[in-house]
Amino acid sequence: MNQMLQDPQTEASEVAQPPVPQDPVREHPRFAKPQRVAFVQACWHRDVVEEARIAFMKEAEARHLTHVDVFEVPGSFEIPLHAQLLAKTRRYTAIVAAGLVVDGGIYRHEFVADTVIKALMDVQLRTEVPVFSAVLTPQQFHETEVHYDFFRRHFAIKGVEVAAACAETLHGLERLRGQVAAGIVG
Repeated sequence: MNQMLQDPQTEASEVAQPPVPQDPVREHPRFAKPQRVAFVQACWHRDVVEEARIAFMKEAEARHLTHVDVFEVPGSFEIPLHAQLLAKTRRYTAIVAAGLVVDGGIYRHEFVADTVIKALMDVQLRTEVPVFSAVLTPQQFHETEVHYDFFRRHFAIKGVEVAAACAETLHGLERLRGQVAAGIVG
């Protein structure tokens, strides 16, 4: 048995402290079949929105979503049409949308954001391909470095969250479809 001998004259603050245990890396469940995801990103405020994509890609890989194709569109308003066309190909098991909707007039950007979200829901229900949204509309957005930094961090968080939601939904659908095929759920 190894014992650490301590010089009685050594002060407690000088004694090497054991390392703080890190949270173990959580092992996420694997998919029965490979999943292919389309990530549709608006280019408006790209430096902010791309933080969601970067974080999504990292978290998606950790969750065994390794086939992700990225598509860029000019703005959030163009996302639903791309999502619909991608869903209709049947090549993708899920579609993720990311965009930042800002405008000087409160009614306009709220209208755009609401329209985009409703259209994405319609795509999902019409095609039975799940569509996830990281299309965000801040109440107040000022083109200052402080706001840009805040929203970059916020989009990174949303990227992780949307990857988790995507993976968990695809696992749930995989189980449900297996149960339907086995006649357990009818």
